[in-house]
Amino acid sequence: MAKVLPSILSADFANLEKDIKEMESYGVDMFHIDVMDGNFVPNISLGFPVIESIRKISKSTFDVHLMIANPEKYVEQFCKIGADMISFHIEATNHADRLIQLIKENGKKAGIVLNPQTPIESIKYLLEKIDYVLIMTVNPGFGGQKFIDSMLEKISELDTIRENMGYEFLIQVDGGINIETAKLCTAIGVDLLVCGSFLFGADNKKEVLEELIK
Repeated sequence: MAKVLPSILSADFANLEKDIKEMESYGVDMFHIDVMDGNFVPNISLGFPVIESIRKISKSTFDVHLMIANPEKYVEQFCKIGADMISFHIEATNHADRLIQLIKENGKKAGIVLNPQTPIESIKYLLEKIDYVLIMTVNPGFGGQKFIDSMLEKISELDTIRENMGYEFLIQVDGGINIETAKLCTAIGVDLLVCGSFLFGADNKKEVLEELIK
């Protein structure tokens, strides 16, 4: 069964503790946290102070998605302030192997992110070393975008490689996740579903979460 990770980017920034506690009361134990620098992607979002603050009020797993240039400069700091999982974009660094090693040396799970146009081939030689691959199913930078259908083929290709090679990494998707796209993704091997605006914008969040999990 796939796990659902609510995306903090779509929560109420004036009431983050309330939204996090509400989700945890429904059984959520993992949150997805987007960090954007306005450089690698055309938006700016959560940074060190916010993550450090919400770490104090939650024991859930924090999956920190670095949409930033030169992530190697900041990874250790994110580890120190409470990240449990850290993913970075293969397009954002020339030192992916070293970065994976650095994340793991800090006792965290390491993930690699692929933008929609980036082929799986670009991370082929890293797949045996990582804990998860995040396939972006929208172009990164903003919430509320429509799922890119052609990414289903990419997910399926990655799942086939995993099975054929006996790799143990998890497959995560982020972007345009709703009940319908969640079904399509889990049917082809997705383990982790990041859901933002569809979940936090719902009138009945508990009901939507239960449907997504189901």
